[in-house]
Amino acid sequence: MQKNEMLNTQTNIFIDKLQSFIQNKELIRLTLSAKRDKDSDLKKLIVTAVDLKKGYCLNVVYRHNTKDITKNYNIPEGISMITDALENDFWNAELFSKNENVNLFILPTGKVKLKISEPAVQTIPVFSHDKAKDRLINTDKNIYLRELGITNSTWEVRREMSDKYKQINQYIELLAPNLNELSLSKDYHVVDMGSGKGYLTFALYDYIANNLKRNVRMTGVEFREDLVNTCNAITQQAGFENLSFIKGTIEKTELQKIDILIALHACDTATDDAIYRGIKSEAELIVCAPCCHKQIRKAMKVTNELGSITRFGILKERQAEIITDSLRAMIMEAFGYKTNVFEFISLEHTPKNVMIVGRKLHHSTVDRQQVLDNIAAVKKLYGIEKHYLETLLDI
Repeated sequence: MQKNEMLNTQTNIFIDKLQSFIQNKELIRLTLSAKRDKDSDLKKLIVTAVDLKKGYCLNVVYRHNTKDITKNYNIPEGISMITDALENDFWNAELFSKNENVNLFILPTGKVKLKISEPAVQTIPVFSHDKAKDRLINTDKNIYLRELGITNSTWEVRREMSDKYKQINQYIELLAPNLNELSLSKDYHVVDMGSGKGYLTFALYDYIANNLKRNVRMTGVEFREDLVNTCNAITQQAGFENLSFIKGTIEKTELQKIDILIALHACDTATDDAIYRGIKSEAELIVCAPCCHKQIRKAMKVTNELGSITRFGILKERQAEIITDSLRAMIMEAFGYKTNVFEFISLEHTPKNVMIVGRKLHHSTVDRQQVLDNIAAVKKLYGIEKHYLETLLDI
């Protein structure tokens, strides 16, 4: 027996209505909510119709507690998925169309209620896949995006790389205000420590050189030689004359004056090595997105009331992350930087989503001793003897 045949008559009517709205291109939105499994991370499904190159499809947003996942289905697949979700995952469904709204309520007892009403506001269906949005990084004839696999041969963003493209643009959007406000020499040096495959390195060079029209020399430092060779080959194809990649590590690579230092997802104390190099070079801008926080977690010896929190492993880990990055920001302030800590990218991409940005203040009014006293107080509260960055800076 097919699943549709097992459903309650009212549910069958609801599915028939949905199919009719889709067929007549009247569907505005379908929302499935009131999850059956209280422990499930999936909160709701939001379904709309989209007109893609491959045809008319259903766009489904899986809304979780901390992320959204979007998938496109052809019509039969989409109807089947929705039917399964009504049977197994959700109690309620709200269906909005051009001329009619339909609400379905499934009770734990097995009873089903169906309510049909006229829409309060007349709405015209929109079938475009995305709202147009200006991006700081353009895709048209952008060779490095093609070579990195983000766009195809016709300069369109590959579906599987759309999140990476959004991440690149969000990264540039976050840095743009600082880059626009900095007073730098005509030929300044940007160093990206741990550049990896170079996605963000290429994008930043592109933005500075082509959007801001500034002369910039940029170096990507990466330990894996194969990635260094690949990235250097792409710079040649893209014509990025002042961008180069070298093999090395954060702490040992010899570099000339650093004006902007970037270290994204450097593991544990490697972030501190990067901040140290930025401070010692008197970099105008230091940008870090830390990854792993092992040093402080091991160093924490809480003997006060906070021990009630840190006795739980997961909470101790999160406390260690917060304390590590807070102390980093405070130490940078003690050395004349105005710091800010904020979310870098959404949790659906990576759980390590904090960015620390420090701008050099040439006329700082910060009370350095007060900052150092605050650092000491935080360490005392958590039973921390020394932050690794303090050791590097000898404070």
